Amino acid sequence: MISEIAFRVLEAWLLCAIVQAVLWMFAERTKNAGIVDVGWAQSFTAVVLLFALQPLGPKEGWLPIAGLVIAWSTRLTCYLVSRGAATGTEEGRYMELRRRWALHASQRFFGFFQLQAALTAVLSTAFVVPFVVAPWDNGWLRALGFLVAISGIVGETIADAQLQHWKKDPNHVGKVCEVGLWQYSRHPNYFFEWVTWLGFAVYGLAFHGGWIALLGQALIFITIWKFTGIPATEAHALRSKGEPYRHYQQTTSTFIPMPRRRIT
Repeated sequence: MISEIAFRVLEAWLLCAIVQAVLWMFAERTKNAGIVDVGWAQSFTAVVLLFALQPLGPKEGWLPIAGLVIAWSTRLTCYLVSRGAATGTEEGRYMELRRRWALHASQRFFGFFQLQAALTAVLSTAFVVPFVVAPWDNGWLRALGFLVAISGIVGETIADAQLQHWKKDPNHVGKVCEVGLWQYSRHPNYFFEWVTWLGFAVYGLAFHGGWIALLGQALIFITIWKFTGIPATEAHALRSKGEPYRHYQQTTSTFIPMPRRRIT
């Protein structure tokens, strides 16, 4: 079983490496590296379809998790495209990398795109096991994981929609979004993203060897909490919004939605 899982993950990496190489060539022409995010999100759908071509496990085991991953992947892709990640102005973080890398930007962006391909392959461990073995749980653990993942997808969709709607008002430029879910967490989108992957992990535990699904869930959490998620977002918000955002930090939970704190 381990060799079969490793082979599937290797297949996922090769597929994603090709996709990201093509997207890198596109980004070289447009000078917008944001396409890497769109490719990363949509590549999970491609990986699931690849796994579904020759499944070893029963259909009732892998089909629900395949549907979940495709739903999450498609929603995120559409959201990124609607924000102009592929066709709009290049995001500030990529403009900063382009400035910092200067004459070596082209080669280093290629490495960056390929790193995203490798990350997708590693994260595919969160849902590869159901395609390889049969479940043991009689359905209860899979149902729990499915419900947790669905709640994450719905919550993230609501959080993103609330933020997008709030940003459309020109009077909100330079201000802090504190409506809806954003009243209770500074990063509800990241929280529900983590909940989605937690659901994938719970679903995976219904299969022998499914503990490997915890790897993807843990990697998502560490990335959000320590690297490209919360730290980068908070640093940018402090630079652009200053004192209002510092006040927001003092009153509002960082990650888990909860009642706001009062400042005396």
